[in-house]
Amino acid sequence: MKRNRGNGSYTKKPKLPFKERVKRQWDRNAIVYIFLIPALIHFIVFQVYPFAFSFVLTFMDWKVIGDPEFVGFKHWLAFLNDELAWRAIWNTVLFSIYYIVPTMALGLVLALIINSGVKASGVFKGIFFLPVVTSFVIIAGIWGWLFRGTDSGMVNYLLSLFGVEPQLFLADSEQALLVLAGLSIFKVAGSTMVYYFAGLQSVDKQLYEAARIDGASPFRIFWSITFPLLKPIHFYVAIITTIGSFQIFDSTFLLTGGGPNYSTTTIVFYLYQQGFAGLNLSYAAVLSYVLFFIILVISLIQRKYLGQETNHY
Repeated sequence: MKRNRGNGSYTKKPKLPFKERVKRQWDRNAIVYIFLIPALIHFIVFQVYPFAFSFVLTFMDWKVIGDPEFVGFKHWLAFLNDELAWRAIWNTVLFSIYYIVPTMALGLVLALIINSGVKASGVFKGIFFLPVVTSFVIIAGIWGWLFRGTDSGMVNYLLSLFGVEPQLFLADSEQALLVLAGLSIFKVAGSTMVYYFAGLQSVDKQLYEAARIDGASPFRIFWSITFPLLKPIHFYVAIITTIGSFQIFDSTFLLTGGGPNYSTTTIVFYLYQQGFAGLNLSYAAVLSYVLFFIILVISLIQRKYLGQETNHY
């Protein structure tokens, strides 16, 4: 915009040709674009190309050996009639229900404990965060020993002290998924604690002081100040825990193998069985896109109800 001295009005500058605008941008940021080229190549080769290739693969029939054969919507229709695939999706949804809210709640509680100024808070931080940095294989092995469905299992031994009969746990189709959810909660709660602790540190302490002067109880302060101001953290943690819950694989692979009676067969584990064990890569690509669309829809819903911007910070 250029201002005319006579009447104070503004006249719009003529728009430069496209080539000239590109040239100016390149002259200003050439070094930035040059350094971005390796990252861009990596993104195209390892992100864009596999994403596009897997989508094309859903319309092909390919078992690694031989040339792909176009089959149209054959694999998509097979998915609609695959009872085990729908069972795997339902198991994944159940796992998410068992996992998301408890993980967020436990992470918030641990963050509140650390933020309360408890003595030796650094020690508690290390203890709570230790499972996050520990190998999942080690934790899964310990968890499998704790919930061994025999008298030698630690949890069954503790239950026997209260007169409770031994439970099957991982060998029970009604309990196995809950045990796996407990393992994931134990593994991830420390990282959610860090997110919530960072959010608690950013809350203006003057709000707490004003509430105490007004005679607000600790619970009222938490419910009316702390919890609402953590809304951006709620949204972020909800997104990452949801994505993580729908991608659950390692605990199923290590402890149950999808059993008993397919009760812990999740969508990613079923995808693995189809793609790597059965070499049915085209059908596995269909399952991967089904998983992608499910996560996308849930993320959009979470963004609608949890992702609105707040002006409290």
